Amino acid sequence: MKRIIAAGVAGLVVSSAASAQSSVTLYGSLDAGVAYVSNVGGHSKWMEEQGNMQPDRWGLLGKEDLGGGLSAVFRLESGFYTNTGSFAKAGTLFNRQAYVGLSQDKMGTLTLGHQTPFNFDVLGPFSTAYLAQSWFAFHPGNIDELADTGIVPFDNSVKFRSADFYGFTVGAMMGLGNTTNFSTGRNYGFTVTYAIGAFKAGAVYSNEHNRTPSIVTTGITSFQGVAAASYAADKVENMGAGLSYQFGKLLVHGLYTRVKLESAGYSNTYQSYDVGANYQLTPFNSIAGGAATTTLAGHRWTQFEIGDNYSLSKSTQIYANVLYERASSNTSAAFFTAGVSSGRNQTIVLTGIHHSF
Repeated sequence: MKRIIAAGVAGLVVSSAASAQSSVTLYGSLDAGVAYVSNVGGHSKWMEEQGNMQPDRWGLLGKEDLGGGLSAVFRLESGFYTNTGSFAKAGTLFNRQAYVGLSQDKMGTLTLGHQTPFNFDVLGPFSTAYLAQSWFAFHPGNIDELADTGIVPFDNSVKFRSADFYGFTVGAMMGLGNTTNFSTGRNYGFTVTYAIGAFKAGAVYSNEHNRTPSIVTTGITSFQGVAAASYAADKVENMGAGLSYQFGKLLVHGLYTRVKLESAGYSNTYQSYDVGANYQLTPFNSIAGGAATTTLAGHRWTQFEIGDNYSLSKSTQIYANVLYERASSNTSAAFFTAGVSSGRNQTIVLTGIHHSF
C-alpha cells in the first residue's frame, strides 16, 4: 500500500512552469415523485419519494491547470432531500464527498479527504439499481456499499486512481481512524478495471475496521449477539466483481458482491448476485430491468425491478418503476430504505421526475 501511494505521489509532483487556468463547475440533481409501498409494518403506504433515479445532491468540481499535464483538483458534494430540503446526513454539509488533490495525465489522480470507496465507484455502476435507476433496488441494507449513504465514504482518506493504460486502470485507497491506535477506524481498498469497446469489467477488495453497516434496515432484529439497530462490525471484508456488454441498443450486465462481517468472535457472510438489461427503444425512451438475490445469516431476499425512462430533454426525465421482493420463510421483505414489511412480500410502484444541472 505504501509503495503504491509513494509511486503516485512521485509521479504527480513532477511539473513544469505553469500558465495556470482554473475552472469551477456547479452541478446538481433533483428527483422527486410519488410511490406506493404495499406493506410497511403490516400497512400499505403512500409517500413522496426523492432521489430514486439519482440521489439529490449539489456540488462544486474544480480544476486548475498547473502545466506539464499536471492539475490541481477538488470536489465538494452535498446530499440533501428534495421533499424536505434537509441534509442527507444531519450536521454535515459536504456529506457525500470533500477532497482535494493532484492529477497527472499520464499517471493518474491522487486525492485526500472524505471520499467514496471503490465499491461505490466501480461496482455500483454494474448494479441493477444504478443501471435501471431505482434507489430502492440497491441490495438489502446496502451492506455492500454500492450506494453512497452517510456511513459509506471513507473519512481522512488518501486515494489513487491510475490513468488508463491499454484499457486497464488500477487504484488504491486508505482511510485513517485518526486515533493513537492505528487499526481503529482504518479502512483500505484496491481496484482494477478494464474497458475496451462495448465491454467493461471491474473488481474491488476492501478491508474496513469499526464500521456500522445498516443491518436493521434488512428487517433482521438481532445480529451477532446484539440488537441489529446498535450493531457495529469490528472488521468488514468487502469485495466483488462486475461486467457489462453493449449489443447495439441492448446493454446486459452482471454483478457479484461478497461481504464478510466479523464482531465479538462472530462471522457472517453477505452475498448478492445481480443481473439485468437495458434497451433503448427510441432516442428518448428506454426500458430497464433486473433481478438480484441476497443472503445473510440464513436469510434470503430476492427482488425484481422493471422501469421506463423518458427524456424530455438532456437534463429532464420522467420515469416509472415497479419493484417486487420476496423473502425466505424466516425473513421479512425489506426494500432498501422503504421500510420493513410484516411478511415475506413487498411491492413498490412509483413515478417521478428528475432534473440535473
